[in-house]
Amino acid sequence: MNSFELNKIAGAVLGTLTLTLGLGIVSEILFTPEAPAKPGYEIAVKEEGGAAAAGPAKAAAVPIAELLPKASPEKGAAVAKRCGACHNFTEGAGAKVGPDLYAVVGRAKGSVAGFSYSAAMKAKGGDWSFDELNAFLTNPKGDIPGTAMAFAGIPKETERADLIAYLNTLSHSPLPLPQAAK
Repeated sequence: MNSFELNKIAGAVLGTLTLTLGLGIVSEILFTPEAPAKPGYEIAVKEEGGAAAAGPAKAAAVPIAELLPKASPEKGAAVAKRCGACHNFTEGAGAKVGPDLYAVVGRAKGSVAGFSYSAAMKAKGGDWSFDELNAFLTNPKGDIPGTAMAFAGIPKETERADLIAYLNTLSHSPLPLPQAAK
């Protein structure tokens, strides 16, 4: 093989690389994507009734008292795993990012000693009844605007009922669940 043939091979390789590079530049010019005004992804959220995010939580379609008799604390324990990153469920374990949830059903809102509650939670007052927990777990920021809880809520009614039934079992004296209507 002489040097002339090697020059032809090298020229063909360089020509191919130059053509590929040129096509890349031309296609970039022709198909330039628009740069976003603000980096990130837009998450489309369906608005419900104007000020739904800031107003009180929307009433549940089925009252929690009708769902609790059929609720499964075992399924609720599985749903509670979502909460385990921020809350403890065992007695005396103390707060994590959120307060300890042991014996939360029937407890006064914002009453765990040593936990720094948001001003909105302190101002809400009252006890964590089944209905109050249901409204809060549906949409925490809608139920108590200004709460520090960043959780979006549990949209499925049956999952909320299961979770509330499970939370009710986490106590030395759980509250009696409502009886099924006959």
